[in-house]
Amino acid sequence: MSKQLIRVGHSPDSDDAFMFYALAKDKLDTGPYEFVHELVDIETLNRRAFHGELELTAVSVHAYAYLNDVYALCNCGASMGDGYGPILVENSSQAGGPYRIAVPGTLTTAFLALKLYLAKEKRTDVEFVTVPFDKVQDVVKTGEYGAGVIIHEGQLTYAREGLGLAVDLGVWWKEQTGLPLPLGANAIRRDLPWKTISDVVRLLRASVQYGLDNRAEALDYALQYGRGLQRSDADKFVGMYVNDWTLDFGDTGRKAVRELLRQAYEHGIVPKRVAPEFI
Repeated sequence: MSKQLIRVGHSPDSDDAFMFYALAKDKLDTGPYEFVHELVDIETLNRRAFHGELELTAVSVHAYAYLNDVYALCNCGASMGDGYGPILVENSSQAGGPYRIAVPGTLTTAFLALKLYLAKEKRTDVEFVTVPFDKVQDVVKTGEYGAGVIIHEGQLTYAREGLGLAVDLGVWWKEQTGLPLPLGANAIRRDLPWKTISDVVRLLRASVQYGLDNRAEALDYALQYGRGLQRSDADKFVGMYVNDWTLDFGDTGRKAVRELLRQAYEHGIVPKRVAPEFI
């Protein structure tokens, strides 16, 4: 009997690899489902989600504001920045403005948080240029752009590259709201049968739990996606974004999603009010 295909999209990052380790390496009994993984940068996944290509996909919380009619958010699989998050780094030789900011995609939550931050700071002397997420550090380092938003492991290594920290957007958000910054989530397509939805979400949670319970082996797997990170840095980065928040948004996490989407609408960044649905 053929199995039901569940196409899964997630980023080629150490934290996502850690999260999906058990499903990718057949550590779980998936029953009547066959999971096929596609590793793609988050901005591409956000844009593909408009077409509902994948049954289960990582999305930015920002992008979800445009996708809630196609996908519902899984209550597990979140990446939350609790007092930390994406960072805006500067090339000290080009500090000040006006300058161009390299961003990893205009549908990323990092971009949304940056726009909220700049609105609060009343900064208008900026231009945004989209750059692949794993190239942002390089283009700022070379001086091609005066600043850039880092969403990956470079959050731990930027200073070694000679870059300066302008603002940690997760710190800023927590100071403003008292809440963690909800960055990414896993979303499941609404048109699937309810049993499939509930089974897939259960298996996703089991995969996260397996990684947390078998940290060493899951980290070994994740290291291949760490872009040269030392094991200690990879372990720290995974711990930042795969934790209890990932097992369950919780009341605080769900409140944070609602608050972020509310502010996004009130600042005119997204076109409609969105009441997120969690499964």
